[in-house]
Amino acid sequence: MNKKILSSALLLCLTLSVWGQTPQPVKRLLKLPSMKGATLSLIIQEVGSDKPKYAVAQDMAVIPASVMKTITTASALELLGTDYRFPTTISYDGYIKEGVLHGNLYIEGSGDPTLGSRFVKDNNDEFLADWLKGIQAAGIQSVTGSVIADERCFDTEGVSIKWVGEDLGSYFGAGSYGLSVFDNQYKLYVQTGEVGSKPVIKHSEPAMNSLRFHNYLIAGSVAADSSYTLGAPFSDDRYLYGVVPAGRSLYTLKGDMPDPPYFLADYFTRYLKNKGIKATGEPTNFRLLNEKQQASNVKRVKLITTYSPTVSEIVKITNEVSQNLYADALLKTIGNSYKPLPGEVISSFGKGIKRVKQFWDEKGIDTYPLWMFDGSGLSSSDKLSARFMTDVLLYMAKDASSSRAFYNSLPRAGMEGSVRNFLKGFSLEGSIRLKSGSMSRVKGYAGYVDKDGKRYCLALFVNNYSCDGKEMTYELDRLLRTLLD
Repeated sequence: MNKKILSSALLLCLTLSVWGQTPQPVKRLLKLPSMKGATLSLIIQEVGSDKPKYAVAQDMAVIPASVMKTITTASALELLGTDYRFPTTISYDGYIKEGVLHGNLYIEGSGDPTLGSRFVKDNNDEFLADWLKGIQAAGIQSVTGSVIADERCFDTEGVSIKWVGEDLGSYFGAGSYGLSVFDNQYKLYVQTGEVGSKPVIKHSEPAMNSLRFHNYLIAGSVAADSSYTLGAPFSDDRYLYGVVPAGRSLYTLKGDMPDPPYFLADYFTRYLKNKGIKATGEPTNFRLLNEKQQASNVKRVKLITTYSPTVSEIVKITNEVSQNLYADALLKTIGNSYKPLPGEVISSFGKGIKRVKQFWDEKGIDTYPLWMFDGSGLSSSDKLSARFMTDVLLYMAKDASSSRAFYNSLPRAGMEGSVRNFLKGFSLEGSIRLKSGSMSRVKGYAGYVDKDGKRYCLALFVNNYSCDGKEMTYELDRLLRTLLD
């Protein structure tokens, strides 16, 4: 028999064999008109078993969206340790005489994404008071130099080059830097009038005095906005498009800070002035100093160091509310332990990705299916397979030192976080922990199911469906209720 014909015949037999094992609920889903041309990949496998209970297209490369955070957070727990805390240090150069600092104050970052974060404390200005105490304890009453943000633990590539343009400027597309603050976001308050009119920009919190807002918003007869903000990192121009509800005295929009390290230096300078400590020089950061060839490494004296919550706590927030900034900061921090090859030029994102792949390779997990361009899953170029995802889940359940912390970081379906409405009221509610992911024509879920004294790993992805996202969520909810019940 001709080799080409034999190969085709074997492939056909294999395909028929696989389809013969496909569960009926999966077949029903695949027959939906919205699944024409779409990809579904699924594994449900008991922890401790060598074979899946269900497996459909398990080696297919799929876009995971925010499910990628499970890879980042699992890696962070194992490589950084559950108890690691990010330090941020206030230091100075020069000398102090009669209450005057003849030199500069420095804010030395280590990549902490939680500084002033609304997910950590209600009073998110508390860290400023701690820094002030450290400065006052040294007897500093004025500063002849500047407040300088030292963000050099990461490079200046705050956003992945693989993110799509529509995410740049959005609050969820905030870049990750060596110094971050207030989730690298601001709130913009607008007043809206009649339908068809242009809303009036009132103010922002925190005050973003340097930003230039180009307002193309329109007030419409809608209950929620469909607006978006566009803007590049380090650019002071922000472009506002879309529709917002009419007749609102104040309506809130959100966007990203274009340069969080510089903003923090400026914000702390103003804070100190309000507390009676004036810095004569203009606030700045090392990116700007390097561009002006004014950056230098001088001896510094530490005044005070504040610390983030533990990595275990940060990972829980990351997975529960799907915090992009936290995930990308964790990935870059992992990358600080990567040793570049001779002559290798690599970004902070790139170093993190290399170290993650090294780690899972060392654990015997094939990372060939993993194509990673960030830690958050915001890039549509990110890829993995259900098989790879399941292998990581199995490792974290059986062999990881941080197994409990990882399991507890995943929100309970029907009850918490981004899956609080998924599988709600199901008989296993409270016994299913899942990380969800979604973007345009992409849905995914990964995590654990506890049933009848057994723990199962679950990985489910759908790409390129043609219906509304809510409709697909409903269909996947229905699918899992049938398979798991």
